[in-house]
Amino acid sequence: MELTSRIQQNEINYKAISSPPGGILLWILILLEVFTFGLALAGLIYYRFQEPELFAQSTAVLNKTLGSINTIVLLSSGFFMAVAVHYFKKQNVKNGIYSMFATILIGSSFLVIKWFEYEEKLEVGLGLDENMFFTFYWLLTGFHFIHVIVGLVILSLILLKITNKQKPYKIEDIEAGGAFWHMCDLIWLLLFPALYLIF
Repeated sequence: MELTSRIQQNEINYKAISSPPGGILLWILILLEVFTFGLALAGLIYYRFQEPELFAQSTAVLNKTLGSINTIVLLSSGFFMAVAVHYFKKQNVKNGIYSMFATILIGSSFLVIKWFEYEEKLEVGLGLDENMFFTFYWLLTGFHFIHVIVGLVILSLILLKITNKQKPYKIEDIEAGGAFWHMCDLIWLLLFPALYLIF
């Protein structure tokens, strides 16, 4: 009886405890995406041992400066997304909107920088069929590029819904968008060292 009373007084939210941000289905999708990228990275490492000199030479021509800048860009964007979720949970909608807008703006700059890097490769003829390393480079970074676009579209739609005061927003939607965006961060943190640094 005493335990029941304490539970009622504390108003424990069992749903919040048992369900991850965005819902379990979203996290299953995220885990599958990370697993897919993990398999591709395993293939990259395998072929690296098959052709170490080729991979070393190919890595040397990548623009590590742009890769490093994009890493900082995505981490900064992820930080603002986490801040946005925090503000919305505190019902500080104004600062939440500002933080989410910063997330989208900074995230968009990742695409611009990456596109510039792609143009560098294409201008010197380093395409998908150049060698095995660049096959992995284009497939992995291209797949991630698409994920970033999807993430930005999702966040933009959520932000539009929030700014439309006629329709109430749900914190679960914001958490789901944030979880997907952080997945993009995580995948890039795996790709950057594997493609730009290790080899």
